Amino acid sequence: MSPGQIVRIFKSITAGEIFRRKPEVKKELWGGEFWTDGYYVATVGERGDWETVEKYVERQGKDKGELRQLDLFQ
Repeated sequence: MSPGQIVRIFKSITAGEIFRRKPEVKKELWGGEFWTDGYYVATVGERGDWETVEKYVERQGKDKGELRQLDLFQ
C-alpha cells in the first residue's frame, strides 16, 4: 500500500466513526468535512529512532519560535 492509500483509509474510517458517535460534529464543520484534503508523509532515516519520532509528534502545533528543527536530532 502507498502512504497516500493509508492516509485516505485512515481519514475515512476515523471521520466516519466520529460522525457515527457524535453526529452533531458534522453540523459544526464548514462543508461537513472532518479532514482537509492534504497530508504530509515522511520517513525516518537510519539516524532516526522511535524516541526521535515521539519528540517530533509531541512538538507538533507548538510555536516555531519555541523549537529548532535540529533539536530533534540531538
